Order: sequence, then structure tokens, then C-alpha cells
Amino acid sequence: MGAQLIDGKSYAAAVRAGVAQRSAALHARTGLTPGLAVVLVGQDPASEVYVRAKGKQAVEAGMRSFEHRLPADTQADDLLGLIHRLNDDPQVHGILVQLPLPAHLDARAVINAISPAKDVDGFHISNVGMVGTGQDAIVPCTPLGCMMMLRHHHADFRGLTALVIGHSNIVGKPMARLLLNADCTVMVAHKSSTNIPELARMADIVVVAAGVPGLVRAEWIKPGATVIDVGINRIQRDGKPALVGDVDFENVRHVAGAITPVPGGVGPMTIACLLANTLSAFCHQNGLEDQPLLLDEQDPT
Repeated sequence: MGAQLIDGKSYAAAVRAGVAQRSAALHARTGLTPGLAVVLVGQDPASEVYVRAKGKQAVEAGMRSFEHRLPADTQADDLLGLIHRLNDDPQVHGILVQLPLPAHLDARAVINAISPAKDVDGFHISNVGMVGTGQDAIVPCTPLGCMMMLRHHHADFRGLTALVIGHSNIVGKPMARLLLNADCTVMVAHKSSTNIPELARMADIVVVAAGVPGLVRAEWIKPGATVIDVGINRIQRDGKPALVGDVDFENVRHVAGAITPVPGGVGPMTIACLLANTLSAFCHQNGLEDQPLLLDEQDPT
């Protein structure tokens, strides 16, 4: 019997629908509309696609979308000036600077210039620190989406062992912190780890964000484990371009209890959680009650 497929598209649709319903209800009550500003520097093709998708989905969720496209040679003072203006703009409740930035710009300085209250990516050092210490904060979108899907499959994390493969600031580290905050026993492996297969065979939950196509093999996986594949890798397969994850999906699916596909797994949840974060930021900035969005409200299964 194969693993249960974790359908990120359906989960994301449920989150977006919940955001749209609450945005409409809040607008009807207050006359206010959540606003998301996305800043793109340069013309990276993948970033262009993401920015268009974010703007489109924000509008569909009843939000205002503000796009700021800057040339690749934009200087730091000009970019920081734009961010400060967005920080002060009452119509903007969430600010996202699309990464990666051109090499001459310091991404850390740019991210930390965003007001923590409007940092809907959850990358500002204040939000990172608060998540790390278990306080309420804006959580990075991809780990948040992973946790929402995991909570739908595990009512209680206590007693479970989780392995996070990858220790980036965007996914791996915040993912490990969220699992630890949920009382998992958490292990983190990365490119310098020498015993990843042994660690994986101990794990009830495996989250992979390593950027290595097909890294995780079936013999690594504990039977019945839940596998979340964050990897998105563009490869050539039979002479044609293909998207694959960091997990050997076709073989791992016969061992795991539940697994996300690539594409259609974690990816759709990232933008959905960006919208959820924007709605939360809007509520906090306007003194409105913020109710957490749960997948169970509109169960896609």
C-alpha cells in the first residue's frame, strides 16, 4: 500500500479561501482592506513568475497588491528609501522583497530594514528571534505551510522524532524551531552531516530542504513516516525539462505513510501562507482580532 498523498494544492486553496472570507468580513466591518507590497529588483525569470503569482493571488483574496519593480543596478540607498516609505504607508500591511537580490545589495540589511510588523516573509531578525524562543511572531511562509500540513496528519507531535535535512535561514532553521516548539524531538542534518541515512531511519517526520534532486532514498525512510519535500529542482529527464524534489518520490512513496509531491506539494502553500501572514499583520496593525487559519476549517481531504 502506497503513502497517502499530501495534496498541497487543495490545502492551499482552503487557506486562500479562508483568507478571502475573513478579508471580506473585515472590510465589511471596518472599510479597511489588507495591502501587500512586493518589491522586485532586477529581472530574474523565476522571481518574475513568483511576483506575478503573489500579486494575482493577493487580489483574488480581496487584498490590495502593490508591485514595485526596480532595475538590477538599483543602489542600496534607493531600495532602503522605498522600504522606509512602505513602512510608513498605512495602506501597506505586508512588505516582501523578492529574493535573491543582485549581488551588490546586502540582503540582510534590506530584510532588517522592513518593519517587523510588516515583515510577512518572517525573515526580520526580530521575528526570527521570537519564533526561536516560542513567542507569537510572523513565521516564514514555507515552514508555516509545512507545519499546517503536518498538523493535519499529526494531532499531537509529542513523542515524535523529526529530522530536518537542510539548515537554511529560510526553511531549515525555522522549520526545526517550529517542530521543537511543538514538542517534537528534533534532529537537523546538513551538507556536513555524515550519518543522514541513519538519522532518517529514526524519524517519524522527515522535512527535506537540501536542494539536491532525489537525495532521500526509500531505504532511508522509517516505514509509515511522514515526508515533506520542500525541494524544487529543475532537471532534464529524457531530454525534457522537469521539476523534481529532494526526495526519490517514486520509491519513497512505497515506504512512507504520507508524502508531498513535487510539484503540487509544499509550493502552493508558500504563497497561501504569505496571504495568511498579510491578513494577520493587517489585523495586528489595526487592533483587530486575529484568528489563526486552520486547514480543518475547509478540509480538502
